[in-house]
Amino acid sequence: MARILVVEDNERIAYGLRNNLEIDGHTVEVAADGRAGLEAALAGDPELIVLDLMLPEMDGYRVLRSLRDRGVEVPVLILTAKGEEADKVMGFRLGADDYVTKPFSVLELLGRVSAILRRAGRNDEPAATESFGDIEIRVEHRAVLRGGVEVHLTPKEFDLLLALVRKRGAVASRHWLMTEVWGYGVAVASRTVDTHIAELRRKLEEDPAEPRYILTAHRRGYRLRQAPPKARTTF
Repeated sequence: MARILVVEDNERIAYGLRNNLEIDGHTVEVAADGRAGLEAALAGDPELIVLDLMLPEMDGYRVLRSLRDRGVEVPVLILTAKGEEADKVMGFRLGADDYVTKPFSVLELLGRVSAILRRAGRNDEPAATESFGDIEIRVEHRAVLRGGVEVHLTPKEFDLLLALVRKRGAVASRHWLMTEVWGYGVAVASRTVDTHIAELRRKLEEDPAEPRYILTAHRRGYRLRQAPPKARTTF
């Protein structure tokens, strides 16, 4: 999860951004004008700013310039008008990290957000070796062992497992998994995610029908419980 500041004066767009980013597991703050956005960025220590360029009080260019002049290096994803090449160029010159052109798709935006956070070196990347239960994941070798015996996973199953690991127990929405594993530019039915999850459970869980680690978050997605569930105590 990341702390994301959305600076957008259009209430409908701001609501959509907040809703989809929160579904993806992020913590989101919204500012409705440039001056409020600058104050929130300086006070709140966000890990990513989604910044519209056309804002009241202070436009996005001035917000971005003010942040960089103060030495604030938080990644910034700018929202530009359709076909305005000059907006993109100016944004990059002022220190933007990426842009999305309005109107944009949810999957495109989530894909750009994930890519920026990865480039920023967030600490949610898998270690060389990850484990849960009797499962050991050797990331560099793309190998998975269960009880010391190697389990064959398809490339997509392995990528899906790593995507769950990166969430560190937080819920991974189907949209996020589709973006991370299949690519946000590819139209993939959410049923594909469910099918691959079922295969991971079949190969890695002791009882796939009652999974202990690869869990379903009802209507939200999936999460990986890396610590074993506590045994119930009866008196």
